[in-house]
Amino acid sequence: MTIAANLAVHNYDLARNAAAPAPSPRSEAAFGAALGDFASGVHKAEAAATETMISGADPHALVEALAATELAVETAVAVRDKVVDAYLEILRMPV
Repeated sequence: MTIAANLAVHNYDLARNAAAPAPSPRSEAAFGAALGDFASGVHKAEAAATETMISGADPHALVEALAATELAVETAVAVRDKVVDAYLEILRMPV
């Protein structure tokens, strides 16, 4: 390889490393916490539904758990839709 080619490869490598996104531990932790909250909410609703069907427990608690789960699912769907929209917008960008 010539000196110019080596320099070009070196400069490309430096630019690629500089442009690489840095992972954010804070956002990863927030996403993990949100996912954990979603899963625990769904499990609580399932437990409340099972308890109501088996032992005739408080139906008000079941309605509250189902409403909270519905809100969590709607939020997850809204986030998913935003992520898909952003991805499609990136795909439409000219290269």
